[in-house]
Amino acid sequence: MICDEVYQAIIYNGQKTLPLAEVIGDVPAICMRGISKEMPWPGSRCGWIEVYNGDRDPMFAKYVTSILNAKMVEVCSTTLPQRAIPAILSHPQYVPYLQERISRYEKLSNIAYEALKDIDGVLVNRTNGAFYMSVVFKEGRLNSRQTLSIGSKEVRTQVESLVNGPNVAYDKRFVYYLLGATGVCVVPLSSFATELQGFRITLLERNEERFTEIFKIIADGITQYLNS
Repeated sequence: MICDEVYQAIIYNGQKTLPLAEVIGDVPAICMRGISKEMPWPGSRCGWIEVYNGDRDPMFAKYVTSILNAKMVEVCSTTLPQRAIPAILSHPQYVPYLQERISRYEKLSNIAYEALKDIDGVLVNRTNGAFYMSVVFKEGRLNSRQTLSIGSKEVRTQVESLVNGPNVAYDKRFVYYLLGATGVCVVPLSSFATELQGFRITLLERNEERFTEIFKIIADGITQYLNS
């Protein structure tokens, strides 16, 4: 079993989770962890794996060894964040800092959900962890003829050049039109190796009024696009 726990500490809306270590039993497993989501260190990249029951299966042990051997030939060192992690986690302001973030994400997740949940043509799940959410267009609701009105001729020309090429995913087409028409940037779900058509957006805007405005713009944009 392989489990990604990079958002392990960012859970809200009454939900709970357990680390893999508490439930894995004697099953061979790898847990992936890191600091890039949880700690107040923009741009820092330091991750690691935790191996459980590595001696339970010879093939699994060989696989883990191959990972470690491959890692040994890399030249990128994470010495600085590794040395800093204990000081950060033990700092008296760390827990209050993390809790403030979690509370803010919880509030914004509900604002975003309420703004989008009743739009005909999309499926929206309220996110209960991490700091982003995904929206999926219902099957058959996107096509290659839909547009949004873009005021700038230059921007419109650029968007049309990007969406009218061969094999452009329908959700990517929507994303470009939304950006050109409103200035709001989201990421197409098709960029994440999925057949689902939709988009992903973060909950990182700290200004609640601005955040609410952004999601109203997105909601209006979806409605206009699907009905165009």
